[in-house]
Amino acid sequence: MKKTTRRAALARTLLLCGAGLLCAAMGSARAAYPEQPVKLVVGFPPGGGGDLYGRLIATALGKTLGQTVIVENRTGAGGNIAADMVAKAKPDGYTLLLAMSGNLAVAPAFRPQAIPYKVPEDFTPIGLILEAPHGLFVAQNSRFKTARELLDAAKTAKLSFASTGAGAAAHIGMEMVKREAGVDMLHVPYRGSGPAITDMLGGQVDSFFATASPLIGQVRQGQIRLLAVTGAARNAAIPDVPTFKELGVNVPVTQWYGLVAPAGTPQPIVKLLSEHLARALATPEVRDVIRKDAATERVLPMEEFRQFIVDDIARYRAAVTPQLLKEIAP
Repeated sequence: MKKTTRRAALARTLLLCGAGLLCAAMGSARAAYPEQPVKLVVGFPPGGGGDLYGRLIATALGKTLGQTVIVENRTGAGGNIAADMVAKAKPDGYTLLLAMSGNLAVAPAFRPQAIPYKVPEDFTPIGLILEAPHGLFVAQNSRFKTARELLDAAKTAKLSFASTGAGAAAHIGMEMVKREAGVDMLHVPYRGSGPAITDMLGGQVDSFFATASPLIGQVRQGQIRLLAVTGAARNAAIPDVPTFKELGVNVPVTQWYGLVAPAGTPQPIVKLLSEHLARALATPEVRDVIRKDAATERVLPMEEFRQFIVDDIARYRAAVTPQLLKEIAP
């Protein structure tokens, strides 16, 4: 009887030791991440606003993680190609996406059947990085000195606005402005902000609606004027520019960027990346770059970021009309 008891006790001890060694091994494996460079896929060409933020975060994360974070530019289809690539990548934490409102909110809201991935199902949110307001721009010599003047004029005259492409986040944002203000303006899509601004300065279009941050430098240099921005409150970098909300035109959408991984990425890895992203956003070198051009860093981790994405899709979906769908159809 004693011999049997001793054997049972020994078996239990061996079992506990084995379990302990297994847990230690698993913990060690988790602690070892990242054992190789991490790839951050960016859906913009080098030099653009999104690429700037992608490289900023990649550098900051590389410092805190102690491992290189490499930016891979995978352009095309408004960022949808990059999103699809990451959605289909191995969920091991070594392939991440610089997500944005265009490929993870606008496209799922307006063209869910035309994109090869599902949001949020195909992704694991890590965290929001920043929000940048959209803005209504005019030429320096425009007769419109305020957004209210332009919107009032649009009620009796046929005015136009340029965008960087039909179906882009900023285009849909201006459609929301038109709906909320009760005006009709002709949309003129361009391939990029350069040609749009050139034609606006030349008088071919009356205004330009775009993400504000990349154009703040030109505003400060006196080349163009910014009449109003989207968002809940005025931005500290451009305190003299009112929000559309102040004008009674409530347009909450912004251009945002965040980090996501493929669905199924282990939770300990996602949590680690989210914590390191929050650290990066708290550093002066990252915060100052984001804030100087009227963007705002936001720490919104994992599940909170997921809900933010879901809510943003709903905001854009509310703007869907048959006429708008026809305009942005490929």
